[in-house]
Amino acid sequence: MVRRVPLDDRGRPIGSRPETEPEPDCACPRLDPEEWHEVESDWSGAKFLRGRVWSAFGVPLTYHRAWRGLEERARRHGLPVAEEPMVLLGPGRLARTLLLELADDAPVTPAVWQPGGFAFSRLVPAPLGAMKRELAATVEEARKRYGRPPDAVWIWYLTCASCSRARNFETLFLAHYRDGPGTSGS
Repeated sequence: MVRRVPLDDRGRPIGSRPETEPEPDCACPRLDPEEWHEVESDWSGAKFLRGRVWSAFGVPLTYHRAWRGLEERARRHGLPVAEEPMVLLGPGRLARTLLLELADDAPVTPAVWQPGGFAFSRLVPAPLGAMKRELAATVEEARKRYGRPPDAVWIWYLTCASCSRARNFETLFLAHYRDGPGTSGS
Protein backbone atom coordinates (compact mmCIF):
# COMPACT_ATOMS: atom_id res chain seq x y z
CA MET A 1 0.00 0.00 0.00
CA VAL A 2 1.30 3.43 -0.94
CA ARG A 3 1.07 6.09 1.74
CA ARG A 4 0.83 9.64 0.49
CA VAL A 5 2.27 12.35 2.69
CA PRO A 6 1.75 16.02 1.82
CA LEU A 7 4.95 18.08 1.87
CA ASP A 8 5.50 21.73 2.72
CA ASP A 9 7.51 24.13 0.53
CA ARG A 10 10.77 22.82 2.03
CA GLY A 11 9.95 19.21 1.26
CA ARG A 12 9.18 18.23 4.85
CA PRO A 13 6.07 16.21 5.67
CA ILE A 14 3.22 18.46 6.81
CA GLY A 15 2.01 17.64 10.29
CA SER A 16 5.13 15.72 11.27
CA ARG A 17 6.52 18.64 13.27
CA PRO A 18 4.68 20.95 15.59
CA GLU A 19 3.82 24.35 14.10
CA THR A 20 5.56 26.14 16.96
CA GLU A 21 8.79 25.31 18.68
CA PRO A 22 8.45 23.51 21.99
CA GLU A 23 9.09 25.82 24.90
CA PRO A 24 12.35 25.18 26.72
CA ASP A 25 12.28 24.50 30.43
CA CYS A 26 13.26 27.84 31.98
CA ALA A 27 12.27 29.94 34.98
CA CYS A 28 10.88 32.91 33.04
CA PRO A 29 7.71 34.41 34.51
CA ARG A 30 4.33 33.65 32.98
CA LEU A 31 1.58 36.22 33.24
CA ASP A 32 -2.14 35.65 32.75
CA PRO A 33 -3.33 38.10 30.06
CA GLU A 34 -6.64 38.55 31.90
CA GLU A 35 -4.72 39.86 34.90
CA TRP A 36 -2.16 41.94 33.00
CA HIS A 37 -3.30 43.00 29.50
CA GLU A 38 -4.94 46.43 29.48
CA VAL A 39 -5.31 46.35 33.25
CA GLU A 40 -4.82 49.10 35.82
CA SER A 41 -2.78 48.26 38.94
CA ASP A 42 -2.56 50.19 42.20
CA TRP A 43 1.06 51.06 42.94
CA SER A 44 0.42 52.95 46.18
CA GLY A 45 2.20 50.22 48.17
CA ALA A 46 4.73 49.17 45.54
CA LYS A 47 8.40 49.14 46.55
CA PHE A 48 11.42 48.81 44.31
CA LEU A 49 15.18 48.73 44.57
CA ARG A 50 16.74 50.87 41.82
CA GLY A 51 19.84 50.12 39.83
CA ARG A 52 21.30 50.86 36.43
CA VAL A 53 21.94 48.80 33.33
CA TRP A 54 24.27 49.89 30.55
CA SER A 55 22.82 49.98 27.08
CA ALA A 56 23.78 50.83 23.53
CA PHE A 57 21.20 52.98 21.78
CA GLY A 58 18.57 51.76 24.23
CA VAL A 59 19.36 48.03 23.96
CA PRO A 60 20.36 46.73 27.43
CA LEU A 61 23.79 45.09 27.43
CA THR A 62 24.20 43.89 31.01
CA TYR A 63 20.55 43.21 31.91
CA HIS A 64 20.94 39.88 33.73
CA ARG A 65 24.15 40.94 35.49
CA ALA A 66 22.49 44.15 36.72
CA TRP A 67 19.40 42.19 37.81
CA ARG A 68 21.51 39.72 39.81
CA GLY A 69 23.43 42.67 41.28
CA LEU A 70 20.16 44.20 42.52
CA GLU A 71 19.15 40.89 44.09
CA GLU A 72 22.53 40.72 45.87
CA ARG A 73 22.21 44.33 47.04
CA ALA A 74 18.73 43.56 48.42
CA ARG A 75 20.18 40.58 50.35
CA ARG A 76 23.04 42.69 51.76
CA HIS A 77 20.57 45.34 52.98
CA GLY A 78 18.10 42.80 54.38
CA LEU A 79 15.38 43.78 51.88
CA PRO A 80 13.07 40.91 50.96
CA VAL A 81 12.49 40.54 47.23
CA ALA A 82 8.94 39.77 46.01
CA GLU A 83 8.24 36.09 45.36
CA GLU A 84 8.02 36.50 41.57
CA PRO A 85 9.42 40.01 41.24
CA MET A 86 8.87 42.40 38.39
CA VAL A 87 12.20 43.45 36.89
CA LEU A 88 11.42 46.69 35.09
CA LEU A 89 13.56 48.54 32.60
CA GLY A 90 13.23 52.31 32.25
CA PRO A 91 14.14 54.67 29.40
CA GLY A 92 17.63 55.65 28.27
CA ARG A 93 20.10 55.30 25.43
CA LEU A 94 23.37 54.65 27.32
CA ALA A 95 22.23 53.86 30.85
CA ARG A 96 18.75 52.75 31.84
CA THR A 97 17.11 52.48 35.23
CA LEU A 98 16.43 48.93 36.37
CA LEU A 99 13.86 48.26 39.11
CA LEU A 100 13.58 45.10 41.22
CA GLU A 101 10.25 44.64 42.98
CA LEU A 102 10.51 44.17 46.72
CA ALA A 103 8.12 42.25 48.97
CA ASP A 104 5.23 44.13 50.57
CA ASP A 105 6.86 43.78 54.00
CA ALA A 106 10.17 45.33 52.87
CA PRO A 107 11.11 48.14 55.25
CA VAL A 108 11.09 51.66 53.88
CA THR A 109 14.69 52.85 53.74
CA PRO A 110 16.46 55.51 51.68
CA ALA A 111 17.42 52.74 49.22
CA VAL A 112 13.77 51.79 48.62
CA TRP A 113 11.82 53.69 45.97
CA GLN A 114 8.04 53.93 46.34
CA PRO A 115 6.58 55.24 43.09
CA GLY A 116 2.96 55.48 44.29
CA GLY A 117 0.10 56.07 41.89
CA PHE A 118 -0.98 53.40 39.44
CA ALA A 119 0.14 51.65 36.27
CA PHE A 120 -1.72 50.68 33.11
CA SER A 121 -0.23 47.54 31.56
CA ARG A 122 -0.19 45.88 28.15
CA LEU A 123 1.03 42.30 27.66
CA VAL A 124 2.14 41.98 24.03
CA PRO A 125 4.55 40.15 21.72
CA ALA A 126 7.49 42.49 21.15
CA PRO A 127 10.50 41.20 19.23
CA LEU A 128 13.32 43.75 18.93
CA GLY A 129 11.92 45.33 15.77
CA ALA A 130 8.54 45.92 17.43
CA MET A 131 9.70 47.44 20.73
CA LYS A 132 9.46 51.08 19.63
CA ARG A 133 6.04 50.53 18.06
CA GLU A 134 4.66 48.75 21.16
CA LEU A 135 6.08 51.43 23.45
CA ALA A 136 4.36 54.13 21.37
CA ALA A 137 1.12 52.11 21.36
CA THR A 138 1.26 51.84 25.16
CA VAL A 139 1.79 55.59 25.56
CA GLU A 140 -1.04 56.34 23.11
CA GLU A 141 -3.49 53.91 24.74
CA ALA A 142 -2.67 55.31 28.20
CA ARG A 143 -3.05 58.88 26.93
CA LYS A 144 -6.48 58.06 25.48
CA ARG A 145 -7.63 56.44 28.72
CA TYR A 146 -6.29 59.02 31.17
CA GLY A 147 -6.19 62.22 29.13
CA ARG A 148 -2.44 62.75 29.39
CA PRO A 149 0.78 60.85 28.69
CA PRO A 150 2.16 58.65 31.48
CA ASP A 151 4.83 59.97 33.83
CA ALA A 152 7.04 56.98 32.95
CA VAL A 153 6.89 53.79 30.91
CA TRP A 154 8.55 50.62 32.20
CA ILE A 155 9.26 47.41 30.30
CA TRP A 156 9.36 43.89 31.75
CA TYR A 157 11.02 41.33 29.47
CA LEU A 158 9.24 38.08 30.31
CA THR A 159 11.41 35.74 28.26
CA CYS A 160 15.07 34.78 28.08
CA ALA A 161 17.20 33.94 25.05
CA SER A 162 16.11 30.29 25.34
CA CYS A 163 12.34 30.82 25.30
CA SER A 164 11.85 34.18 23.53
CA ARG A 165 11.02 32.80 20.10
CA ALA A 166 8.75 30.02 21.41
CA ARG A 167 6.84 32.51 23.57
CA ASN A 168 6.69 35.14 20.82
CA PHE A 169 8.90 37.64 22.69
CA GLU A 170 6.26 38.23 25.37
CA THR A 171 6.79 41.62 27.01
CA LEU A 172 4.86 43.71 29.55
CA PHE A 173 4.70 47.47 29.07
CA LEU A 174 3.62 49.54 32.09
CA ALA A 175 2.50 53.17 31.77
CA HIS A 176 3.01 54.65 35.24
CA TYR A 177 1.12 57.64 36.65
CA ARG A 178 2.31 59.08 39.95
CA ASP A 179 -1.20 60.05 40.97
CA GLY A 180 -4.59 58.40 40.65
CA PRO A 181 -6.74 58.24 37.52
CA GLY A 182 -8.68 61.40 36.79
CA THR A 183 -6.25 63.71 38.61
CA SER A 184 -4.26 66.42 36.95
CA GLY A 185 -0.78 65.09 37.61
CA SER A 186 0.66 68.54 38.29
